[in-house]
Amino acid sequence: MTLVAIRVAFAVLALLVIIVLAKKYQFNNKYLWPFIFLGLVNTAMPFALITWSEKYITSGLASILNSTSPLWTIALAPILLADEAITKQRLVGLLAGFFGVIVLMFNQLGTVKGAGLGVLAMLVATFFYACGAIFVRINKAKMPSEMQAFGQFLIATLFMFPVAAIFEAPLKIPVLPITWFALAFLGVLGSCIATLMYFSLIKSVGPTRALLVTYIFPLVGVILGAVFLDEKVGFTMILGGLLILAGIWVVNQGFRLPFVKAGGFAWKK
Repeated sequence: MTLVAIRVAFAVLALLVIIVLAKKYQFNNKYLWPFIFLGLVNTAMPFALITWSEKYITSGLASILNSTSPLWTIALAPILLADEAITKQRLVGLLAGFFGVIVLMFNQLGTVKGAGLGVLAMLVATFFYACGAIFVRINKAKMPSEMQAFGQFLIATLFMFPVAAIFEAPLKIPVLPITWFALAFLGVLGSCIATLMYFSLIKSVGPTRALLVTYIFPLVGVILGAVFLDEKVGFTMILGGLLILAGIWVVNQGFRLPFVKAGGFAWKK
């Protein structure tokens, strides 16, 4: 909880600088509830759940499970968004990516014991991310991305510090410079900059396609594990990575599969 609180505080400070320099400040009372929703559902709760889950599961498995957000979105978006119908091409891409995730998960599951709670926490976190992505798309015309990000991280900060103070008392403030650097890295690059790019992507291509970037997480996790932890790069990593990249490409490109009719096929309400 303390880690998440400091991380989002760094994001708030970075976004405040951006807003002031870019003169993007814009606020009125109608933004308050969207800020609260995004701060809790799209930031505080998934951040906390993911961090907590890694007490019980490996970072590699966490990165794999984090890529399930598009599966939640593909189920929820057609119900809430008129322009997010389920097409054959989208399903093919999502299934290819999901199968790639399963391939990468195969070896991980055999090495993790007693990880049920951690896995459940990760899946709930990705469900929250899907809800947040759809909410951003629905409200895309109502606030600038800079203020949207600033509002959600400010609410998350105001929420997480009291929660950390209650559940992790007494708070342990980092003392090592490398720890502060890591927290600043997470807050500025992994939260502030990444969220601004992410919101822009949701508004331009929709939440389902935007969340496909999460299919990269397992591939990156495996590669970093090989580079920094001397983990072996086997056939499953290569196959899973290719399937993930193929899934992303199929969904995001204008390419039509031979058995998909022009315009696709959609199930609508």
